[in-house]
Amino acid sequence: MTAAPPTLSYSERLWFGPVGWISLVGFALVLGIAALPIDDVLALVVAVVALVVLVVLAVVMTTRVEVRDGTLHAGAARIPTTFLTDARVLDRGQLRTELGTGLDARAYLCTRGWVRGAVRVTVTDPADPTPYWIVSSRHPDALAKALGPR
Repeated sequence: MTAAPPTLSYSERLWFGPVGWISLVGFALVLGIAALPIDDVLALVVAVVALVVLVVLAVVMTTRVEVRDGTLHAGAARIPTTFLTDARVLDRGQLRTELGTGLDARAYLCTRGWVRGAVRVTVTDPADPTPYWIVSSRHPDALAKALGPR
């Protein structure tokens, strides 16, 4: 008997914005410039190697948000969607309020400052002290739709 393939209804990687990528290039250049007094070729090698390493780290460590097999995966955390209700799309202003004066310290946050949208979902699991999750998304409408009507 073969296991059923996983059902993926939403997937997104929270990549850096333009400023993040420019910062990576800038940092690699600074490392190269630091090696310039030693040797020109060494400086070029250091800058190129640093850039490659930084880009690989950025790609590998980029946060993933998925709704797969009835489970919301946000970074390293996961929760079955059966314990989630009231998926609400947050625009930039609402997100700012939710993360500021409206924040409950028990909430789970998977947010990235360079992503302007988010979804807030209420947790209904009586055994879970977390009242809600806020998850960054560049496509919050699609994420809320993937979580389904509850």
